[in-house]
Amino acid sequence: MNKEMYEALGISEAVYNFGQEILVDLKERFTRIDENAEYNQLKVLKAMQDNKVSEACLLGTTGYGYNDIGREKLEAVYASVFHAEDALVRPQITCGTHALALALMSNLRPGDMLFSPVGKPYDTLEEVIGIRPSRGSLKEYGIEYTQVDLLPDGEFDFDNIKKALLEHDNIKLVTIQRSKGYQTRPTLSVGRIGELISFIKNIKKDVICMVDNCYGEFVERIEPTDVGADMVVGSLIKNPGGGLAPIGGYIAGKKECVENAAFRLTSPGLGKEVGASLGILPQFYQGFFLAPTVTASALKGAIFAANIYEKLGFDVCPNATEERHDIIQAVTFGKPEGVIAFCEGVQAAAPVDSFVTPEPWDMPGYDAQVIMAAGAFVSGSSIELSADGPIKEPYSVFFQGGLTWPHAKLGILKTLQSLVNAGIVKL
Repeated sequence: MNKEMYEALGISEAVYNFGQEILVDLKERFTRIDENAEYNQLKVLKAMQDNKVSEACLLGTTGYGYNDIGREKLEAVYASVFHAEDALVRPQITCGTHALALALMSNLRPGDMLFSPVGKPYDTLEEVIGIRPSRGSLKEYGIEYTQVDLLPDGEFDFDNIKKALLEHDNIKLVTIQRSKGYQTRPTLSVGRIGELISFIKNIKKDVICMVDNCYGEFVERIEPTDVGADMVVGSLIKNPGGGLAPIGGYIAGKKECVENAAFRLTSPGLGKEVGASLGILPQFYQGFFLAPTVTASALKGAIFAANIYEKLGFDVCPNATEERHDIIQAVTFGKPEGVIAFCEGVQAAAPVDSFVTPEPWDMPGYDAQVIMAAGAFVSGSSIELSADGPIKEPYSVFFQGGLTWPHAKLGILKTLQSLVNAGIVKL
């Protein structure tokens, strides 16, 4: 009967059978993912119980938002889960890029230098930093930037990282991007991030280490704040929102860093004391509660995609067997038609707007046209089934999300069906 339903959704017998063959070898791996999800689910539950979350926490506030118990408890829950001193979790933070910009702009001052030891940051941060000129960038405020690229094998270039730290005595903040962004370099494990932070702190102990944690929350049992990060930053329409948060971002870490961000988000003198939560707190709490199991579903979808496309001969990153540290799966097609057909398949699998066709467009913050497929309940939510990629060499698509494993599975089968229909793949 399942096979009949897949056929009703446009999946041919050949594509369905190909997928089933792939799944046979993934059962043990999926069991390990479920075990991690169970651990993280209990971790979130314990944080909610320890902080005495009550029904009153779900009510919200209006106006200034003074004495918002629900907002304050939610931030305490985040701080507990991330083993951090404090957290800022707000609907006024509009997206991941905004959260990162907020963390940077609030903790850097004119004359300071920002340093990336893991190469170029995500595309939308280029204008925040001033790598690409933009009004209001860090560069306009007299904040310098330098980077050291990863070595060709994806390892840290420790020699040049040390050289940069010793040469630039004004390095104030180090930014470490956990996920690959629109690159095909390895995602950084929490363990590797800890190794890098330890190396940096041994050379320059007072430097602030910030981790862009987008797409990585709950993939492992520990987070970057467990291995020395002073700040972790992310978006609530990715992993920690559990598919329910309709907007928002978070910053968790050292109290001073978080307070600086709060004063930048609202106003000096006001900080965390204001910012009405309106009626959004139930989605924030419940989304965070569900986030570990939702993340596990997305992770299974990414692994399924890697195994399918590697077997078909495409370059995939991560590969079919390596350990996972985020939910993103990159597949390189080498031509734009592959990227477009893949995204068309994801869109066709969506619960919302499945009937529309995604097309590349000039998206703000990027230096090339980008195609995005996301028929989601929350606009732009990338913990929901989604795929995107820049239309430029090497023509890679980046797949992520899936609120449930069955939906993630269907999405991948639809991408394969789309590529078969377009004559790009033969089974």
